[in-house]
Amino acid sequence: MEITRMGIGAWAMGGGGWKFGWGPQDDEASIRAIHAALDAGINWIDTAAIYGLGHSEEVVARALEGRANHPYVFTKCERVWDEKGDIRPVLKADSIRRECEASLRRLKVERIDLYQIHWPEPDEDIEEGWGTMAKLKEEGKVRWVGVSNFNAQQLERARKIAPVTSLQPPYSAISPDIQKEILPYCLQHGIGVIVYSPMKSGLLTGKMTKERVAQLPADDFRRRALAFQEPALTKNLELAGIMKRMGEQHGCSAGEIAIAWTLKHPAVTAAIVGMRSPEQVQGVIHAPEVQLTDEEVAEIERWRQ
Repeated sequence: MEITRMGIGAWAMGGGGWKFGWGPQDDEASIRAIHAALDAGINWIDTAAIYGLGHSEEVVARALEGRANHPYVFTKCERVWDEKGDIRPVLKADSIRRECEASLRRLKVERIDLYQIHWPEPDEDIEEGWGTMAKLKEEGKVRWVGVSNFNAQQLERARKIAPVTSLQPPYSAISPDIQKEILPYCLQHGIGVIVYSPMKSGLLTGKMTKERVAQLPADDFRRRALAFQEPALTKNLELAGIMKRMGEQHGCSAGEIAIAWTLKHPAVTAAIVGMRSPEQVQGVIHAPEVQLTDEEVAEIERWRQ
């Protein structure tokens, strides 16, 4: 499976009204965004059952219906919810199988291209969960299996049962924690790395301001995120300003600089980029082409110190 270095992130396409939503989102805008990204050459989309409590997967299915250039579709299991919308982690075999069947129905596909364990929780059930994922691959329900948010020790436990195709961790210039242990581990063991939040949930787009943060909808999870609260917010917006200036020199957006920074690491296969409208697609689409200079990388490093 050969994927483009940037893919469509469908988290925000789940809309609001659930614990980790991004506030209200127009489904038609989501569909237009997906179409614009596919038309621009992107060949994969990442979603999860929990995004919008199934809604994101349904929107993806609507967007892909009748498309000739059908992309690879990635989704996730392990987060389940009840009729009240309360979310809990489950890695039991029977639950993963039910979740897989539900995702296949919502996505309207015969096989999931990359099926991922969303979080390594409960930790004591990782082996049961990963063993079940391997069986789903053997049965042809999914093409490849990966994980998300695992640390190196948890990856090692999974590898003893079956190969891990990919890891999906958070990674940005604001949150570079995985550089120390996780990225070297993946590089050593041939595990693909598909990073999420390369623009730190919109902070590094060059368009976020303190005023916009204050006006985020009440059900937008970012209102509770530490990176969006002082004193971190002022410092993070300073980095966005640095990236905006770099973008002007490269003829691109601050967001494209932020994404390009993550892609520069040799362990990173690709980046998941949230796109909520065709306009947002145009603001990030050239990120894989941006080549940061050593001086620019050093300036970003100095900001972190």
